[in-house]
Amino acid sequence: MSFTIAVSGKGGTGKTTFAGMVVRYLLEKGKGPVLAVDADANMNLNEVLGIDVKTTIGEMREAMKEEVPAGMTKDVWFEYKVQEALTEAKGFDLLAMGRPEGAGCYCAANTLARKYIDLLSGNYPYIVIDNEAGMEHFSRLTTQDVDLLFILSDSSRRSIITAGRIRDLIKELKSNIVKEVLVLNRMTGPLEGEISEVIREQHLDLAGVMPVSEEIGRYDRSGMPTFGLPLSAPAVQAAWRIFDQYIP
Repeated sequence: MSFTIAVSGKGGTGKTTFAGMVVRYLLEKGKGPVLAVDADANMNLNEVLGIDVKTTIGEMREAMKEEVPAGMTKDVWFEYKVQEALTEAKGFDLLAMGRPEGAGCYCAANTLARKYIDLLSGNYPYIVIDNEAGMEHFSRLTTQDVDLLFILSDSSRRSIITAGRIRDLIKELKSNIVKEVLVLNRMTGPLEGEISEVIREQHLDLAGVMPVSEEIGRYDRSGMPTFGLPLSAPAVQAAWRIFDQYIP
C-alpha cells in the first residue's frame, strides 16, 4: 500500500516547490519509485521537477469519450490510457491533471484522477500530490486517503488563518487524512510570539519553518527547475529536517 503525501495551502506560499522537495527527498533516501501527481489545473509541478508533460488527465478524459477499440474491453482501454498519461522520469513518474475541456468538468476530471491514482498506487511505495491552491479540492475526490498532509503558509496572519480553515474543512468533510501539519515558508526571521499565538488560535500542529531562499528565487527567475537545488541550500536543509521527522 502506498504512503500518500499531499501538499496544500494558500496560493503563493510555495507549495509546488515544496512538493518537488518531497519528491527529491524520497529519491535521495532511496524510497522510490515515486508517483508525483500535479492535481492543479494550472499545472507547473513538471517545471519544478524539470520534465515535460506529454499529456494530461484532462486530455485523456476527452480521448476516453471515443469508442473503445474493437477487441478491447473498457477496463483494458482504461488501463492503456492510464499508462499513456504517465510521464516517466528517473526514479519517479508524473501524472498531471491539466485543464479539462468545457465548463463544469473539474469534478469529473478529479474523479478520473482518483481512479488513475487508485489503479497505479500498487506500483509505488510513495505518492506525492501537489494540490491546487485553496480549499475547493477537499470537497472533490483528488485528496482522499492521505497519510500526511503538509499545509503551506507564509508568516502572515491571513495565510495562517487560511491554513486553519483548510484543517477545519478536512474535519467537516470527514476526509480520510491521517495527519495534517503546518509548514511556515519564506520566513525572514525567527518565529515571533504573535505568529505563534495565531497558530495556537487555529489549533495547528507546526511541523517546522523554512527560510526565504535566494537560491529558489534565482532558479525561478532563470527558469531552472528547483528540483536541482543544492542539498546544502538552507531551504532544502530546513525541508529535510521536517521530512526526517514526519515521513517514514
